[in-house]
Amino acid sequence: MSSESGGCQCGKIRFTVTGDPLWVAHCHCGDCRGATSSAFATYAGFKKRNVTWEGDKPVGYESTPNTTRSFCPNCGTPLYYASGRWPEDIHLFVGAFDAPAGFNPQVHVFAGERLPWVHLGDGLPEFEKTPPGN
Repeated sequence: MSSESGGCQCGKIRFTVTGDPLWVAHCHCGDCRGATSSAFATYAGFKKRNVTWEGDKPVGYESTPNTTRSFCPNCGTPLYYASGRWPEDIHLFVGAFDAPAGFNPQVHVFAGERLPWVHLGDGLPEFEKTPPGN
């Protein structure tokens, strides 16, 4: 993957990433469920320096200490998650990409918080929180 684009639902915010994602993961934590109103969220991690933005700027809020969740102020589309835990990285929602099918998930994180009716059968590694070293 050399370059991929995406944006919000209304089209006022666009982004382009260069290079391959650092990882692609399904997150089952309660904070991600709350931020997306879904059973889990799927992110692709990139270095912030590899993301360019066009149009309006995303707005963010501190959902937990040292963690920002950003979205389009016009249509509300969630766009990314950023944390002081990984200060050089940005976690973009896979669903915000124009071609999300090209991002194959590699892992389930915070699987210990997944909803009891979510049954995983994809064979991907599952971590109670995050993989060791992250």
